[in-house]
Amino acid sequence: MRHAPVLAQATLRIFEMTDITDNMRKYSSLVVDGIEATPARAMLRAVGFTDEDFTKPQIGIASTWANVTPCNMHIDKLAEEAERGANAAGGKAVIFNTITISDGIANGTEGMKYSLVSREVIADSIETVAGCEGFDGLVAIGGCDKNMPGCLIGMARLNRPSIFVYGGTIKPGAGHTDIISVFEAVGRHAAGELSLLQVKQIEDTAIPGPGSCGGMYTANTMASAIEALGMSLPGSSAQDAIATEKASDSFRAGQQVLELLARDIKPRDIMTRKAFENAIRVIIALAGSTNGVLHLLAMAHAVEVKLTLDDFIEIGKTTPVLADLRPSGKYMMSELVAIGGIQPLMKRMLDAGMLHGNVLTVTGKTLAENLANVAEYPAGQDIIRPFDNPIKKDSHLVILHGNLSPTGAVAKITGKEGLHFAGSARVYHGEEAALAGILGGEVVAGDVIVIRYEGPKGGPGMREMLSPTSAVMGKGLGKDVALITDGRFSGGSHGFVVGHITPEAFDGGPIALIENGDAITIDAETREISLFVSDTVLAERRARWTQPKPLYTRGVLAKYAKLVSSASEGAVTDK
Repeated sequence: MRHAPVLAQATLRIFEMTDITDNMRKYSSLVVDGIEATPARAMLRAVGFTDEDFTKPQIGIASTWANVTPCNMHIDKLAEEAERGANAAGGKAVIFNTITISDGIANGTEGMKYSLVSREVIADSIETVAGCEGFDGLVAIGGCDKNMPGCLIGMARLNRPSIFVYGGTIKPGAGHTDIISVFEAVGRHAAGELSLLQVKQIEDTAIPGPGSCGGMYTANTMASAIEALGMSLPGSSAQDAIATEKASDSFRAGQQVLELLARDIKPRDIMTRKAFENAIRVIIALAGSTNGVLHLLAMAHAVEVKLTLDDFIEIGKTTPVLADLRPSGKYMMSELVAIGGIQPLMKRMLDAGMLHGNVLTVTGKTLAENLANVAEYPAGQDIIRPFDNPIKKDSHLVILHGNLSPTGAVAKITGKEGLHFAGSARVYHGEEAALAGILGGEVVAGDVIVIRYEGPKGGPGMREMLSPTSAVMGKGLGKDVALITDGRFSGGSHGFVVGHITPEAFDGGPIALIENGDAITIDAETREISLFVSDTVLAERRARWTQPKPLYTRGVLAKYAKLVSSASEGAVTDK
């Protein structure tokens, strides 16, 4: 009974808290302070809040954990580490989930149409939960292609102190295999190189456990871009998923978001024009995925930074490709992790004047300060080339224009497949028809495979053409055919491939007017893609063309098709 007055005073303090001037609790105070918030506090007590917790900044931990893919199967444990870090630093962490899908599982099926759509759903869900619940800061943990830019877009829209944590890369499978080995095994079987038993052996052993696909595919590309952007802690992009360093990275992110709160450092302070230029240069040096173009455009849109395809052209002119990483190279991300990750590469690039060192990062320090004491790569390594011996002297991400793509297309050309291709069109409406044509022997050397009506609106959803490109490589046609599409490519695609052709076929772009046998040239040096059909003939074809009816009239794909912008603008839904 002697303690009753003290308890009463503590209870009254909770009723009377109305200090909305506390910047550390700028948003949570509106939800839990004062007599009016009694119902909210009652709800939160049921999930473990104490009286003391209501006085702390609330940190939302956005987890993309799911058992639908190995990329994210371990992220629940990383979310718990981030929670512990935030709580240890004086915050009150709250874990919530958002979705993820698996490109590796869905590729080549109708379900893949949901892939790019999921980026928007993830961004919307993070914005929705954090906006509703009044979180003061955020840690988002992603481990697959679309959930990473989705996390960044959501955090950018909210503009509250935030840090991204990458879930980490997978270890190589038996015989130095990975998911692309499995896709290409299908084509090798069609070519008679592998028996069904050999394909089964690759299937059984190529994916050994947790982590994102093991080359410089889209997941590792985006993790590297986000670190270069300054939105994750140094080293976060180059850690194995199962390593103790990854758990530590998550814990430190939880701690560091409290420091960002104290200093009021927000995503828009970090995600500046200069930071995006750094990210572009780093993904070029790493031979990153074409999806990096699409996602960086979308992320820049979220923070109202002007970024266009022309910027990739200009930056690409003076940025060499230095990393010998899959899919076009021979090494895996885990091997880059073993020699120090991307930090030594960024230090080299900074010293060479290629990066802006004065940009702010989530450490609260500048990029130059973060890199000041980074050690060089070990002697004798050949994963990252020196500047005087690049894999390619300028960007492999080639932005093409021409009468076939007036508003731009994105090619991934390292030079290993040549810099120029001329051939005859072999036209397919959709990915499934193209895959059947490739595996069935219809596609021959000299063909330019045209896959259309796969754009953001026409697909809808802009599917990745990983199955067709893998079949091309598996059939041994990688140097003999080209593939162009208004869809996009997996980071694992390689060969002479051009995607993101705009305007897309559904909008009546020139790709809709191509017929079998038309002559097409692709020139990576002049950055041109040309259809050799006269204006008169094209006009006649256009007069006969009619826009197809939408494939979906209800649900998320229908909404996406109505809202989505051109791929040349990042395929965003809130433009």
